[in-house]
Amino acid sequence: MNLNYWIEHFRRNALDRPEPDWDAPLVMSGPPLEKLVKSLQQFQLGDGGGPAYLIAWNHRRLLASDVGFKTLVDLWFKEEEGHSRLLGEALKRFKTPEIQSHWSFEFFCGVRRIAGVSFELYALLLTEITSHVYYKMTAKHCPDPAVKGMCALINRDEAGHIAFHRARLCSEGARFGRGYGKCWEFFFRLRGLAAGTVLWVNHRGALRGMGATDREFYSGIWRGMSGFIRGLREDMLRQGAGRPAKPCAEVVAECC
Repeated sequence: MNLNYWIEHFRRNALDRPEPDWDAPLVMSGPPLEKLVKSLQQFQLGDGGGPAYLIAWNHRRLLASDVGFKTLVDLWFKEEEGHSRLLGEALKRFKTPEIQSHWSFEFFCGVRRIAGVSFELYALLLTEITSHVYYKMTAKHCPDPAVKGMCALINRDEAGHIAFHRARLCSEGARFGRGYGKCWEFFFRLRGLAAGTVLWVNHRGALRGMGATDREFYSGIWRGMSGFIRGLREDMLRQGAGRPAKPCAEVVAECC
């Protein structure tokens, strides 16, 4: 994995980030707004309001293996903290306080700590894919211009995070002789659907209140996983044939 390539991507991505218009006129009220702010509260906590870093019991061993990889992880979670800040600004716009805990967040963190860093990285990847769908749907259905602007910034970052994970898994596949065949795909999709269902249980009311549907959400999750699997396999074939990796910008665009 070309660590410097991805470090440069994250550093470039920190530039040219137009702030949403938090002072734009409010266009939401009533139950749809109440459900939306509860959803935003949970994302604000999960995207950086909690332990915005790797927390698995053995994560330090992974970070110590390569200084460049630690730098890359630092930049990744710095963007997650930025998402928490944006979501906090959205809550201020709607005069809603941040929350300090939620059952799903506590459960997710507990599993990450116990299961180890390899599981944690997969869990975070699948969370990125499902969150990407959530923010796309929110941007599509939410009438609030500031929230739309916020979703655009976060989705730009999420596409880069998914692309980074794709490059990481491709590198691991080459180093350790791992294949990404039908068995791997089955369990990847199973875990992705489980992650998506947890998200849908917590955020269905907000999305449906804005006009989204169950079918739209699960179709988005399935397409997101399909695109990731297809791209990863293509990367593995390119690497096996000795062809150069796709440019970072092209990989990120494929993950959008």
